[in-house]
Amino acid sequence: MKRMEIAEIEGMIVTVRGHRVITSPDLARIYGVETKVMNQSVKRNIRKFPHDFMFKLDKQEAGEVLSSRSQIVTLKRGKNIKYTPYAFTEHGAIMAANILKSPRAVQMSVFVVRTFIIIRQTLVAHKELAHKLGELERRVGGHDSVIRDLVSAIKRLAEPPPSPPRRRIGFHPPGEEA
Repeated sequence: MKRMEIAEIEGMIVTVRGHRVITSPDLARIYGVETKVMNQSVKRNIRKFPHDFMFKLDKQEAGEVLSSRSQIVTLKRGKNIKYTPYAFTEHGAIMAANILKSPRAVQMSVFVVRTFIIIRQTLVAHKELAHKLGELERRVGGHDSVIRDLVSAIKRLAEPPPSPPRRRIGFHPPGEEA
């Protein structure tokens, strides 16, 4: 199987119920096992998967997640989802690699964890940027009129001074203005 890139794994991570998760078919593909084998291993070790590590998607969530993925859209026969997939959080994905115990699962779990970390860092960076922009808006918001006055004063200073009246050349009788 070809080596997966972090960007490819990142595309498999979706947000469900406020958690970033990866579905059991995707995780099984990454770890190089059949989904059925993975689900059986999870069921045999269910105590290792508390609700914050893994949860089962309901039919509506499964339909939304699976229909948004082009490679899984091709459902056969009745076009119904027979078994809803599990959704694994970052910790659940690590635990799944531990129960599978295959060398590929251990190797690929590193990529899965790195991908979750990259997503977390990106979200934190966006939140920080949004906070800084909001703070800047608040600070500058009250200064609009001051900045406008300052700009108009600079424009007035940049204008050339009015030229002095030119003296007329020639003889002028006394009392007549130049």
